[in-house]
Amino acid sequence: MLKVGVLGAGHLGKIHLRLLNESKKYQLIGFYDTNPNYANEIEKEFGYLFFDNYENLLNEVDVIDIVTPTLSHFEMAKKAIEAGKHVFLEKPITNTVEEAEQLIQLAQKHQVKGQVGHVERFNPAFTAAAPKIENPMFIETHRLAEFNPRGTDVPVVLDLMIHDIDAILSVVKSKVKKVNASGVSVISETPDIANARIQFENGCVANLTASRISLKNMRKSRFFQKDAYISVDFLEKQTEVVKMKDAPNQPGDFDMILQNAEGVKKQIYFDNPEIGANNAILDELETFANAINNNTTPIVSLEQGTEALRVAKMVIHAFNE
Repeated sequence: MLKVGVLGAGHLGKIHLRLLNESKKYQLIGFYDTNPNYANEIEKEFGYLFFDNYENLLNEVDVIDIVTPTLSHFEMAKKAIEAGKHVFLEKPITNTVEEAEQLIQLAQKHQVKGQVGHVERFNPAFTAAAPKIENPMFIETHRLAEFNPRGTDVPVVLDLMIHDIDAILSVVKSKVKKVNASGVSVISETPDIANARIQFENGCVANLTASRISLKNMRKSRFFQKDAYISVDFLEKQTEVVKMKDAPNQPGDFDMILQNAEGVKKQIYFDNPEIGANNAILDELETFANAINNNTTPIVSLEQGTEALRVAKMVIHAFNE
């Protein structure tokens, strides 16, 4: 079992603490939080050992799980990596792309592994759909959330849209060519609603919308490719795959047949994958343990987390153009 320590015991940090404590791949050593009064309450309520000094926690573990505000990610991860510890970083990886690139270099130098917490990669609806997504040419995503003051210290792009950016980058095997975007600040000092159009070198176009001032929650993505339409509902954990194939010479009574202007007939059929139940956060933490133990590349590597941040920053920069 890998010895692990958690930095940050806020809303998400407490979830990580509980799951790591239950995991058979980790031994939870304890946690560090900058608020000692709050940390002592967590220790009394749940029994997790509180370390009042970050360096002391580092000395006792193999892995550091960083669940703190983004501004602190770089310094915390840098210390851990230089101490030879593997690091799991909540998204976004760091505050700037330059910081993220430094972490990649440090991890290579000290021969440790890092993973970024883009949890939607482990959503069962997406993992079921991903093998069926082949060369998509148009993608549309909507990630809408009811207002919550937590997270409003950063633009909605870094708070919400970056999930969809990462998912899209994982299935579009092409470099980003151009980004157009607009954002509006309604309640916060930074944009609360944003739309981005991302063009890739291979011709694929992705249209992303994110809002944290919606009346209802929605997390849907749609992928369009040759002879297929794939819909992923991250919230309801549902996937729908609609495909087309050449129509049979003698269609059945219930076959759905389309005929284009040239007279070509296609049959529409459903190829919906089976979706299993899982805990996505536990999965991302335990697959990171597997990557460490088996010396393989983490599913969401530091490099991939950096690319997601790079494109997110391009979206934010496009607001001002």
